[in-house]
Amino acid sequence: VAGCPTAARSEVNNIPRAWNLLADPDKYVIVQTAPAVRAALGESFGFAAGSSVTGKMVAALRQLGFKKVYDTNFAADLTIMEEAAELLHRVKHGGKLPMLTSCCPGWVKFLEHQFSDMLDVPSTCKSPQQMFGAIAKTYLAQELDIDPSQMAVVSVMPCIAKKYEAGKGEFNVDGFQEAALALTTRELAKMISAAGITVDTLPDAQCDSPLGACTGAAVI
Repeated sequence: VAGCPTAARSEVNNIPRAWNLLADPDKYVIVQTAPAVRAALGESFGFAAGSSVTGKMVAALRQLGFKKVYDTNFAADLTIMEEAAELLHRVKHGGKLPMLTSCCPGWVKFLEHQFSDMLDVPSTCKSPQQMFGAIAKTYLAQELDIDPSQMAVVSVMPCIAKKYEAGKGEFNVDGFQEAALALTTRELAKMISAAGITVDTLPDAQCDSPLGACTGAAVI
């Protein structure tokens, strides 16, 4: 999809769904952004390839109408800790080795379809996107005093497999999806342009706390 020279292949367009969520007065819409987005988004607005536009991206997301802007790096830290704990448990108790990460839905889908007899090899941990959604619908909703059914988590991700993952039935908990939908970096750029936001003139902004803080290990 990313390399098709004629744009004959494209991702499922989630932009209309995102606009509808943002326009719904009964929805408290928050957003999480994956580490790679900050280093790719700027290219759509004339920045040099690889430029980090984290602060301007956060400011643009707020202008689009997201109530809170968080960093998926927070959930990536949780993934690191959970997968490390699971690995130690497998080593100590004779579990299946080697253990492979489960943070990539494209990789997990590949195993499910092509090597279903090896589903005990990947970690049982959710991906950072889904960990974040689970925390948002529980801990964060409680902290913000918001009904989880009224909260919608939008993800901005570099990989279109995240769209598929967000809609999987196994991530529907208590009647609502942990992540409502996933947008690609290109889709976010299109939304920013459609809203008439001039990215290069935006003052840098910071992610919201507490789910905006991270160690940076996921970026490395």
